[in-house]
Amino acid sequence: MHTSLEQLKLVRNKVNDIINKKQLKTDPKIIVVTKTFPLDKIIPLLENGHIHYGENKIQEAEEKWSEIKNNYKNLRLHMLGTLQTNKAKKAVKLFDFIHSLDNERLALKISQYQKELNKEVKLFIQVNLANEDQKSGLVLNSLHHFYNYCVHELSLNIIGLMCLPPIEVNSDKYFRILKKSSEDLNLKELSMGMSTDFEDAVLNGSTFLRLGTLIMGKRNII
Repeated sequence: MHTSLEQLKLVRNKVNDIINKKQLKTDPKIIVVTKTFPLDKIIPLLENGHIHYGENKIQEAEEKWSEIKNNYKNLRLHMLGTLQTNKAKKAVKLFDFIHSLDNERLALKISQYQKELNKEVKLFIQVNLANEDQKSGLVLNSLHHFYNYCVHELSLNIIGLMCLPPIEVNSDKYFRILKKSSEDLNLKELSMGMSTDFEDAVLNGSTFLRLGTLIMGKRNII
């Protein structure tokens, strides 16, 4: 069996163990983060029926997925990285989910291009819970205003919230904050949990895990 398939199975079993042990109601989908990995490393997962994949850069995603996406009708692509407004049209065209919506200008562009392309994308609002300068994301006290703008003025399909907790700290408290924030807005989806903290994310109700090196192995930096 291909190594990535083995790892995916191990992670899925671990997630299921946590769900069963804690009697959780959520059953998170696993987004395999394939940035920097070539298609030949991804094909075994596709052929085995895995459908959720994440990328961070528009150009790389276009080159990798534009053609092959037509061959896998159930394939779902997730834009995980910071999205600039000048790349919004390409993102709307290629991706099924965008996890990094965090400002009104980007929201307006996505709204415009969805109408132009006659396509609706499922959107997560990215929240910068620790107010880290080096990270994208909306500050928490702006969340309700921004959500109302996206939903009531632009009619965007906001399905949930996303966060990237600070590195080398316990992610649990940030996951708890995000979960509470999503409940306040009556949102069903939570994009949280990466290779190093996915277990805490599952315990806090994550519905989408973003796992790269844990599934695919060490990546080559480009």
